[in-house]
Amino acid sequence: MLSFLPAFLRGTLATLLLALNTICCASLLFVLALMKLLPIRSLQKLCTLIMIEVAELWMYCNSGWIALVGKTKWEVEGLEQLDYKGWYLVTSNHQSWVDIVALQHVLNRRMPMLKFFLKQELIWVPVIGLCWWALDFPFMKRYSKAFLAKYPEKAGQDLATTRKACEKFKTTPVAVFNFLEGTRLTQAKHAQQKSPFNYLLKPKSGGIAFVLDAMGTQLRSLLDITIHYPNGNPTFWDLLSGKLTHVVMHCELKPIPAEFLGKDYQNDAAFRSEFQAWVNGLWLEKDAHLARLHAQYPTPTDRAKSNKP
Repeated sequence: MLSFLPAFLRGTLATLLLALNTICCASLLFVLALMKLLPIRSLQKLCTLIMIEVAELWMYCNSGWIALVGKTKWEVEGLEQLDYKGWYLVTSNHQSWVDIVALQHVLNRRMPMLKFFLKQELIWVPVIGLCWWALDFPFMKRYSKAFLAKYPEKAGQDLATTRKACEKFKTTPVAVFNFLEGTRLTQAKHAQQKSPFNYLLKPKSGGIAFVLDAMGTQLRSLLDITIHYPNGNPTFWDLLSGKLTHVVMHCELKPIPAEFLGKDYQNDAAFRSEFQAWVNGLWLEKDAHLARLHAQYPTPTDRAKSNKP
């Protein structure tokens, strides 16, 4: 709608709208979070439901300014299989900071709100950190192998934290989200890992194994999402300034094998090997899918490679 404006003005306007949207919705969340502290179970449940509505309103308003400042072509498949009242484990490839906003735009109100497992330090992010806390996003503290060798009594606390967080998910439909790669794809990271995949980093299976252990039979479906940006991986400024012109997203619902539910990933070596093989199989399929998308919608990098002598 405002594509005739210079990109800088569009980006500035979008930034102001995002900030205003965040401040207004965060204010409502903080009030509801204080009410939720009262030891009245019915009130706590009501506050949780209203807070989810506020978060979904925030996402809806973000979709509004995205449409206002640019003309993005969204090619999305697989939404018809989703249920707003279901429980899901969700994963996706990770290429850009735009991924999360794109996922929220596409999935908002079509399935339960995505809940991310976050590093404990992120609770201190201004405004947003408190919003994540108010919305019951689980914060986790990960320990290095060196730290655990020095303090072995801390072993297993990750799983205990996951179990505690997932207890809050058992009364309200939820979509527990995890980027299996753990970080955004870059050529430097890809080379450093010596990743066997062409378009992906190596997957980390421990996080979702802990979730399946903690939530048992509640999570029966995996929503496997593949994102491709035909014009190359966008920056967040590209999104704000209306330069995000094309997004291809494919959603596929897959069953979670019953034998993977409620198992001890940390201490059962045989199960851990079997689970990692399943995750690697998912990643091989996703890498092949991305290869097809790159052939159908070549990025500037793809075209540059094909033009080399």
